[in-house]
Parts: sequence; structure tokens; C-alpha cells
Amino acid sequence: MSLCMEKRDEFEALERKANQIRRMTIEAIGYLGVGHIGGALSVVEVLTALYYKYMDVSPSEPGKKVRDKLVLSKGHAGPALYAVLADKGFFPVEWLHTLNKCGTWLPSHCDMNRTPGIDMTTGSLGQGISAAVGIALANRLDGIDRKVYLIVGDGESQEGQVWEGAMAAAHYKLDNLIAFTDYNKMQIDGYTRDVMDLGDICGKWDSFGWFTQRVDGHDFAALTAAIERAQREKGRPSMIVLDTVKGKGAFFAEGRLDNHNMHFDYTLACEACERLAGTK
Repeated sequence: MSLCMEKRDEFEALERKANQIRRMTIEAIGYLGVGHIGGALSVVEVLTALYYKYMDVSPSEPGKKVRDKLVLSKGHAGPALYAVLADKGFFPVEWLHTLNKCGTWLPSHCDMNRTPGIDMTTGSLGQGISAAVGIALANRLDGIDRKVYLIVGDGESQEGQVWEGAMAAAHYKLDNLIAFTDYNKMQIDGYTRDVMDLGDICGKWDSFGWFTQRVDGHDFAALTAAIERAQREKGRPSMIVLDTVKGKGAFFAEGRLDNHNMHFDYTLACEACERLAGTK
């Protein structure tokens, strides 16, 4: 088999897996009847690429010291990460139907003390980059040769702490840190350009000393190429800006400003999943 055909088959497998994760996420939120569907669905591809191709993780040893780690700073995307972790075997798939319910192990925002496989608890927006910088620096001091991955939101990037973290990561030359901006261009109060325009987002990260790339966040060929290029970068952290669609794949939510935390019933969720199943 040629390398080109192998790559094509790999991308198709990742697309099928992303479709499955997207359906699991929609179903979990629909079972509850309300949730952060928009920002969860826009990061499905990057989570799929990381957990099914790149990250060194073990469901049987979720707390082992030497492993790759993910900090989901935009923690409202937790349902998508839960779907991945359940599918990988970190906990039973049945837990997804307990999302954000009383006594659940799957709270609305990620909690490392409750959910197996969560590497860092979500704090206030902006705090995730500080945690990721700390983990990456600690790994260096401990001689742990593993990557720390970080996902921040574009609305979150209006927080000053994001840029303090960016400055620190560059100062310490943390080439073991690879970050992603989920650039879906929407936030809870409207379009990011109207709330607080990020301007030249790539230029900003460049100016803070990061190696910066920008790709289609739903295109596995572009996404995996960017990750592999970032993994080879030495002497500075990497930022991959992902152009994404908020609510991607849910016909009733895709691209809508009100999809940040949306009410929808299980019947609508099932219809969305059936439509996605027909596109596999």
C-alpha cells in the first residue's frame, strides 16, 4: 500500500471516530436536556487526533506519572472529552447519561478529582494556560519527556491571564507545550469580534515568542500535519489556531449564537445522531 493510500485510510478512520464521538457528545447532552453543545462540538476533531493518534495515555493507569497530558482550559467542552475518555475505556460509557446530574462523576466542567482521565481541573477561564505551563515546566525538571497539550477558547483569550501564561511559556522555552485555540469566533455574549476583537490572533502569539500555525480545525490532514510540525519545534512553545464551527455537526445548533449552553430534548439529539450516522 502506498504512503498516500495509508494516509487517506488513516484520515478516514479518524473521521469515522470523530463522527462517533460527536454523536456520543450530542446524545449525552440531549439526555440531560441542556448543555454546552456549541463549544464541545467544535473541538471534536482535535480531541480525536490527540487521543487516537498522538497521546501516550493508558486507561488502566490514568494517574501514571510518565504520560502525555491534556489541559482543557475551555472546560465547558468537557462533554466531548468525556465521550473520548469513555470510548477509550477510562470509565463506563453508561456514565455519559449521568452528565451534570446529581452525584455524577461527570460534572459540566472538568474535575480531575472526580473523573478518571481528566489531567487538570477547569478553573476560571484563562487559568488553564498557567496550569499547562506549570505542568510542562515540572516535566522538564523531573526529566519526563512527554508533551503537554492545551486547548483554550477564543473568547477565553480575552483574559489577561492567557497572555501572562503565554509570556511565561516563551520565557522558559517550553517546547514540550503544544496549545490550540478553538477559534470558532463565538462566545456566550455574541461574536468575539463584537465582544472583544482578537485582531491578528496569530500575530499576537508570534509576538509572544510562540511558534504559530493556523489550520482548518475540522480537517484531519491539515490538523495532523500541524501537530507533527509542532512536535518537531525546539526552543519555544507552539500554538495551533484552529478555524472551527461552533456546534459543528448538530443541525439544530451549528453556527448559531445561542448554542453556547442550549436546551434541546433527547428526541432532537437522536435525530441529529441519525443524520450524522448516515454520513459515516
